[in-house]
Amino acid sequence: MRKEDCFYLGKIVRKHSFKGEVVAKLDTDEPELYTKLESVFVALGSDLVPFFIEESLLQKGNQLRIQFEDVASEEDADAILGSELYLPLEFLPKLTGNKFYFHEIIGFDLEDVNYGYVGVITGVNDSSAQPLFEVNSNGVDVFIPMIDDFIKKVDRGKNKIIVESPAGLIDLYLNN
Repeated sequence: MRKEDCFYLGKIVRKHSFKGEVVAKLDTDEPELYTKLESVFVALGSDLVPFFIEESLLQKGNQLRIQFEDVASEEDADAILGSELYLPLEFLPKLTGNKFYFHEIIGFDLEDVNYGYVGVITGVNDSSAQPLFEVNSNGVDVFIPMIDDFIKKVDRGKNKIIVESPAGLIDLYLNN
């Protein structure tokens, strides 16, 4: 399995017992969706290795206590401590309406209610306080804040997102 075919589920943050149990912090708003998993992929070096789950229990919000098969001691748990967990993309719950996963909108057209066609979404910058659409407009990078009030429609059928950005924002990028 390749990372490109998976989504990041979380990270093993600590050991729970001397019998190899670990606690993973899940990166999700709905951790209860992942309490009955049979397996996950654990990132070991540059490889994703399948680990089968014997038992898991949700605790403290988004923390999942996991007992993996073949992880039976503190030493075994130490070997995977700090490792990232992944699942295949098909395990992602389907989103509807104006909700979307960042990876699914890459390649979508972006239109602004007032400006018209802006360009193609090439990425999402989520390293700032507010995530930004990264849009290529004829070779010029345009950044539009991903604020719910700005996003008017996500049209999956036409691979298009319609926004209403603040007046003049797009012009700042394109009319230099």
